[in-house]
Amino acid sequence: MATHGQDQRSNTFAVRAEAQRPDRIGSIDLLRGIVMIVMALDHVRDFIHQVAMAGSPTDLSTTTAWVFGTRWITHVCAPAFALTAGLGAYLGAHSGKGRVPRFLVMRGLWLMLIELLVMRIALYFSWSPESPVLLLVLWSLGLSMVVLAGLIRIPIRVLGVVAVATILLHPLLDGIPASAFGACAGLWNIVHQVGAFSLGGVTVVTPYPLVPWVAVMALGFALGPLFHGPPEGRRRRLWMLGGIALAGFTAMRLLNLYGDPVPWRAQATPLFTILSFLNTSKYPASPAFLLMTLSFSLFLLAAFDRVKPAAHAATRLVRVFGQVPLFFYVLHFFLAHAIASGLAFLSYGPSALDFVLLPYPSIGGPADRFPPGFGHDLETTYLTWGVVLILCYPLCRWFAGVKSRRGHWWLRYL
Repeated sequence: MATHGQDQRSNTFAVRAEAQRPDRIGSIDLLRGIVMIVMALDHVRDFIHQVAMAGSPTDLSTTTAWVFGTRWITHVCAPAFALTAGLGAYLGAHSGKGRVPRFLVMRGLWLMLIELLVMRIALYFSWSPESPVLLLVLWSLGLSMVVLAGLIRIPIRVLGVVAVATILLHPLLDGIPASAFGACAGLWNIVHQVGAFSLGGVTVVTPYPLVPWVAVMALGFALGPLFHGPPEGRRRRLWMLGGIALAGFTAMRLLNLYGDPVPWRAQATPLFTILSFLNTSKYPASPAFLLMTLSFSLFLLAAFDRVKPAAHAATRLVRVFGQVPLFFYVLHFFLAHAIASGLAFLSYGPSALDFVLLPYPSIGGPADRFPPGFGHDLETTYLTWGVVLILCYPLCRWFAGVKSRRGHWWLRYL
């Protein structure tokens, strides 16, 4: 149990961090913290859960409601990251911290480099060219930042309209296949079409093409002025925008004509019919998927806007993860992978050396090189998730303190 002195020191730390970072908004850090915690569950599931090794958790023909829900709840993460990155860019642009376009370009390139080098080790424990290069969330955020550096010169109201139009209408580009670009087909995979291409003998996979993720980030930038206005008006508009997004998602799914490549179908039970309704496409991110997930982010921003993070132990804990999202992102991947490897040795003994350093089947590794039934049940997955969060928290809190106390320019990139 924490003592009064420990609580006082925690409060002092939070207040000092807030005073030294005037551009930080408590509700944004809380949203980031929540989605970082939820995101960790999904990545732990990739390394631990038996179902992740053999199939999709959202395949209604094989999944359970619990497995489906464990995956579905994490869908909010990537859109929330992109939205809050845009909000952060706006707040940075209006905090007198220098040239934001240059920062966005440098930060974006840095994230892309981390994806290609550091995250490759976290995923595979190697740089083997036999393993595919996965252009995942950090790549998507980084490339979107580079593009946003040019877009922020557009009048902000126009930028917001363009962002919403892109989110809603980007499937109209689906009629243009990557093959139409010949030798440059890979560029279209990076820009719009989920797929894979070969580059220098290495397979590159693009689950997060630039469109529509840059539009979500641009939408976050366009929402920035709300956070310089009266709190009551901001909350009212966030609730309203979240309601519009949720209504748009519901209308799209009820009509079943546009908004997602896979229509929902009546299932054997009412529960699974609901799951079918909610089962929207993330790869690529469909308009229905984005409206559904962004509505939650907007609702949470509105709800958290009334919360004083420094006043409650639970919100201080959550906010720590939100203050150092990149640090936590990289750290939790290495921890999840290391724990999964340790569990493999506990289950299979020295023979685990035959497969444990290979890419896991859940991320495209050779399933035939792993033992039948490799992986663990969902209870073990949740337990491992808790362990990862417990191990990450003191390190994240330490690094958040470093960032709050020191003004080194390079800390802005971490």
